[in-house]
Amino acid sequence: MKIGRNDPCWCGSGRKYKQCHEAMDKKIEFYAREGHAVPRHRMLKTPEQVEKIKAAAVINMACLDAVGEAIHEGMSTEEINTLVHEKTISMGGIPAPLNYEGFPKSVCTSVNDQVCHGIPSEDVILKSGDIINVDCTTILNGYYADSSRMFLIGDVSEEKKRLVEVTKECCDLGLAEVKPWNFLGDMAYAVHTHAEKNGYQVVREIGGHGVGVDFHEEPWVGYLSNKGEDMLLVPGMMFTIEPMINMGTQQIFTDKENGWEVYTADGLPSAQWEYQVLVTEDGVEMISW
Repeated sequence: MKIGRNDPCWCGSGRKYKQCHEAMDKKIEFYAREGHAVPRHRMLKTPEQVEKIKAAAVINMACLDAVGEAIHEGMSTEEINTLVHEKTISMGGIPAPLNYEGFPKSVCTSVNDQVCHGIPSEDVILKSGDIINVDCTTILNGYYADSSRMFLIGDVSEEKKRLVEVTKECCDLGLAEVKPWNFLGDMAYAVHTHAEKNGYQVVREIGGHGVGVDFHEEPWVGYLSNKGEDMLLVPGMMFTIEPMINMGTQQIFTDKENGWEVYTADGLPSAQWEYQVLVTEDGVEMISW
């Protein structure tokens, strides 16, 4: 049913539609008529939702801060899991990965050639020279925050350090392209061109996602498209920038025994950082990182 100009706005602000989102909706309709993919209203976060998501992000980032302070050579990835679980619970949150579609732990710990979804274990002991991605997702009062960071253990080779640095640069360059009325492809182009310029490959099968009121929402966020492609960026959209960058081939495989852990096909290292971002009226806001 078409909303009237004097009806309450669909966003729940209590303002009349003509004073709130009518102009934005007309702009979105223009892009849709031009053939672009555009977000539906349910993909746009309201100010009230954003504030609740930010509260979850406080816990999310506190967990990663705690990992950064504690992580060391000789530590097991199960110890990281325990740290994140206890920190999350102590701050009133819930670790989203635990029991999500059968995932057995509270955080993902992906070491060296593990691309993502590494399962913490007492048997995985961090060694000097390792790189590890710790991916943390937090639920607070039904709202989600999601981000990850890379950590270097002991004496890491210059090749691995460079991979981690370039992956962070890819995220930052992609972030700079997130602004209203740009496209997801603008962000993706910045990511994959920088990775490729440095001799790396971006994983194709796994990408980012909408997040906030659920763990994984629309849109799916890839990193191999070009400027002007993919979904239109509109104020209120929230998603993750989390490219997985491989030192060697982009090809990957999933462990058949546990069905979760993803590895590079050639055994070379992979790196990933994850930002949770919000498209605003005049740019972008980092929610969790």
